[in-house]
Amino acid sequence: MRLPNTMQAFKIDNSNLKLTECPIPAPANHQVLIKVAAAGVNRPDIMQRKGLYPAPLGASDIPGLEIAGTIVATGAMVTHLKTGDTVCALVTGGGYAEYCLATASHCLPIPKGLSFIQAAALPETFFTVWSNVFDRAQLLPHETLLVHGGSSGIGTTAIQLAKAFDAKVIITAGSDAKCYSCLALGADAVINYKEQDFVKEINQLTDTKGVDVILDMIGGDYFPRNLQCMGYDGRLVQIAIQNGAKTEINLLSLMLKRLTITGSTLRARDDDFKADIAQKLDQKVWPLLATGQIKPVIHTTFAFKDAGKAHELMETSQHIGKIILEV
Repeated sequence: MRLPNTMQAFKIDNSNLKLTECPIPAPANHQVLIKVAAAGVNRPDIMQRKGLYPAPLGASDIPGLEIAGTIVATGAMVTHLKTGDTVCALVTGGGYAEYCLATASHCLPIPKGLSFIQAAALPETFFTVWSNVFDRAQLLPHETLLVHGGSSGIGTTAIQLAKAFDAKVIITAGSDAKCYSCLALGADAVINYKEQDFVKEINQLTDTKGVDVILDMIGGDYFPRNLQCMGYDGRLVQIAIQNGAKTEINLLSLMLKRLTITGSTLRARDDDFKADIAQKLDQKVWPLLATGQIKPVIHTTFAFKDAGKAHELMETSQHIGKIILEV
């Protein structure tokens, strides 16, 4: 396939997305070049646009962390993928473009029956949830998971994966409509945090035993309240800090309940770490997607040229599930 020399891509210009023409990149030894059909929109993209989350050293300065499309070129050391394969991929940047480089080991086949748009909704959320809820927090069958922001892309993924592996799920969300959508996905209980005290509700729902695992994207003033919701040997995983990075901690509660407090970011982790997650997803989760037991939740799709409007929608927090750009 003969490729053009240039492509359309969004660059960041004074905290705005600007559509520009730039050279098409060439894959290194362990990379593939993907003709992008769809790209996911995520909060880190917005943070990067605002100058709050710079791309890791060596990563593309084009925003976009997940894509789906067709491989059009492969690096010299890539043996398990070939030109013409359709894949979705977790990338460190470059997704808001007509062509994007991806590490070959971070690509996964598009599950049977899913479109490019649906597949583009998978990598960022599924890699994040698996790594944090199952690898880091070690959620077990019959344990209880609390997810803050249950109607987000991360939240809707966490609900479905936890239920698929026989855990109980409680979520918080900011409207009745969002709560109902989480119930429809399988959540066992929902809490509208704008109308209810989630600490009080959790204690009632668990008979004061607390939850086993918390997946939190809020931080700030949620942190001490999370400690009050946790049971003995509970695990809190912090993956974002929408309410701020600073908080207070009751060390006595930490000691008495034998709590584990951890957190992570995914984008800057090395290739081997992400490849390991990809292998686990391929073995344990992709079959569930192929049978329809779990599915990506898509709120809306925007034309590629309207990436700025997609960011505006995400910043309102009115969406349920994922926002996708169709390239």
